[in-house]
Amino acid sequence: MEEKFMKEALKQAKKAYDKLEVPVGAVIVKDGEIIARAYNQKENKKDTTNHAEILAIKKASKKLNSWRLLDCDMYVTLEPCSMCAGALIQSRIRKVYIGASDEKTGACGSVLNLLQDYKFNHKVEVEKGIMKDECEAILKDFFKKLRDIKKDS
Repeated sequence: MEEKFMKEALKQAKKAYDKLEVPVGAVIVKDGEIIARAYNQKENKKDTTNHAEILAIKKASKKLNSWRLLDCDMYVTLEPCSMCAGALIQSRIRKVYIGASDEKTGACGSVLNLLQDYKFNHKVEVEKGIMKDECEAILKDFFKKLRDIKKDS
């Protein structure tokens, strides 16, 4: 079941890739149904908060007419940063499934682990490595493509 939803998150990441955005995709699932999909739009929208996770949370909240996403899970292709981890805590997401770890800015266990810090009022369950190879591959390919574009210009 996890792979089914991560494949959908990867489709979102591909949309970001095609728009020269860092290819991160996220979907939010409630009762076995996808209720929100999003991909990074930071560059094109010129808004640093337009990460896939934040956009997906906004869509899910609008669909459910609530900021509390208590019975919802997120599937995201790259480990969330501290901003997105904070949004996961605040939105009360139940669990996050992560494709690739982020050793530079990951806030779900790689650099920090905000989601399970005992000081916060809500803890988010974490499962890593869902379709890890595919999630890492799209990121590696994207950054190689960016380097090639810069070389040619």
